[in-house]
This record gives sequence, structure tokens and C-alpha cells, in this order.
Amino acid sequence: MKSFSGKIAVITGGGSGMGRELAIALAAEGCHVSYCDVTEESMAQTRALALARAPEGVRVTTFLCDVSDEEQVVAFRDAVADAHETEHIDLLFNNAGIGGGGSFVLDDREEWDKTFEVCWNGVYYCSRAFLPMLLASREAHLVNTSSVNGFWASLGPRSAHSAYSAAKFAVKGFSEALVNDFRNNAPHLKVSVVMPGHIGTGIAINSARLLGRDPKEMTDEQLDAARARMERAGFEVGGATNDQLRQGLQMIGEMFRDGAPMTAAEAARIILDGVRTERWRILVGKDAEAMDRLVREAPEEAYEQSFMDKLLQQSTWAIGQPR
Repeated sequence: MKSFSGKIAVITGGGSGMGRELAIALAAEGCHVSYCDVTEESMAQTRALALARAPEGVRVTTFLCDVSDEEQVVAFRDAVADAHETEHIDLLFNNAGIGGGGSFVLDDREEWDKTFEVCWNGVYYCSRAFLPMLLASREAHLVNTSSVNGFWASLGPRSAHSAYSAAKFAVKGFSEALVNDFRNNAPHLKVSVVMPGHIGTGIAINSARLLGRDPKEMTDEQLDAARARMERAGFEVGGATNDQLRQGLQMIGEMFRDGAPMTAAEAARIILDGVRTERWRILVGKDAEAMDRLVREAPEEAYEQSFMDKLLQQSTWAIGQPR
């Protein structure tokens, strides 16, 4: 698929971050775009930005959808078919994700399950729902966003990151399994798994808001739990007041967004270039490349402090990590 002009693309999580930038870049190339998100305001902002870049006649449509709910996903698919008057789509970007549910032992099960359901079930439900429309295309491409946490299930040796990592490993394995499945049973379909490193998006801030942990609105009980998590991860916050802790949590989210070595727009360009060249494995960022190499070189060392030390030396991944 060398050109996206005239194609129809579906994107989950299109309201912000890489999903927004994918929608803008595709629309600018003359691709019709339909995307979903859980926030009407952010979707409207993306639509305005995409239409401002798009040639005349390009359709950009939106749908409010929580991808962890299969009924909502099916409704999204039907809305795409109606809005674009089509029985096929050419591109599906399973991009939506949230971060949370760090510890399988200590953290709340509801948050753990929600994180896993969005990050894995969202990919599965959307792939299932839109598969007939992909099959109906002359050439189509499924693009699933995993993460560097799909080959390294950690944020460092003192942090738990179990829900997100488990989901991203599942996305990676599912996508790799589809390489031969599509090749043998639907050769006009291609698949790519995207492994981003630290990209400048609002996922930390947005996830906290969706999971009821917006720093500005956290209860004292929630702040006590956050304080304990941060101390386990190596941050010295014991003497901080609750207001100072709120400011610190907000600052960490903003640092992740604003201090990243790569912007969401740059990441979107790498992803689309990978689709054009039919790469089934798309690493996004120098930190992703470094982490991938280090895990392959010494897998038994991956969860030790020595691995973290090498990673800090060879990449800019650990923005906001205790040093």
C-alpha cells in the first residue's frame, strides 16, 4: 500500500496522541478517516485539525466508543459502514490504550482489569469486528500498537507494571501469529505490530483521569496509596504534603508528555512509513531500539538493576524515573 489516497482508515484512540497524529497525517494524504475515543471534546479537536490539512472531499468521522466494551465496538463498526457508505475498510489502527493496574499483588483489581481490557480486549474486539471489512478490501493492513513493554514487562526493577505489560505482550503475540495466518489464508491482508518507546503523548494524564486518579481530584486515601507506590519505586516522597504530592503527580504526567525524545507526530510518520514498506515489526524510537537489543542480548538480566543501568546509559527512555 504505497499510497493512502482514497483509502478508508479506522483508528481507535483517535482523540489524542499518536491516534490524533495518524488521523491528521492520513487525512492530509487524501485518506478517509473514522476514529473513536472516549472523549467527545478531544475527538472534535482532532477532526478540526485533520480537516484543516485534508484535500476537499475527504471524510473524517468520529464515534464515542470504549473499546473494552464489545457492543460499543460493534456499534462503531456499523457507524463506520454507514458514515462512509462502504462494506470495506483498508486500514485498521488498533491504537487505543491506557496505563494502570501496576501490581498484581497490591493494586486494585478493578483498575488492573480495566487496563488489561482496554489494551488487549480493545485490540481483539476491534480486529474481530472489522475483519470482514478488511477482508472485503483489495488490499488491507491491520496495525496493532503494542509497546516496548511488550518485550520488557517492567518500568524498572523497583516498579510493578503487570496489567499493561501483560496486555502488550498479548498484542505482540497476537500480531505475530497473524503474519502467517494472513499469509496463508488472506494474502491480501498485512499486519504490523508497533512497539513505541517513550513518545510525547498524554497517556499518563489521560489514564489517571479515566481511572479516577486525576491528581487534582484524588482523595486522601488515593494519595496515601500513590505515596506508597512512588516510595516502592524509589521516589523520596515521605515528607511531602498531599498538595505537594498532587503537584508531583501532575508534573510526572506532564514530563512524560513534554519531555519525550520523540513527538507523537514523528511516531505517526514512522508507523505510516512502516505500513508502506509492509514491515510487520515497527520499532518507534531510539529507546525502543536500545531496549529491544538489550533484552535480546541478555534476557536473563532483563529484570535486574544492571539491565536498568545499561538502559539509562544507552537511551533517553527513563524520563521521570528515580536516578
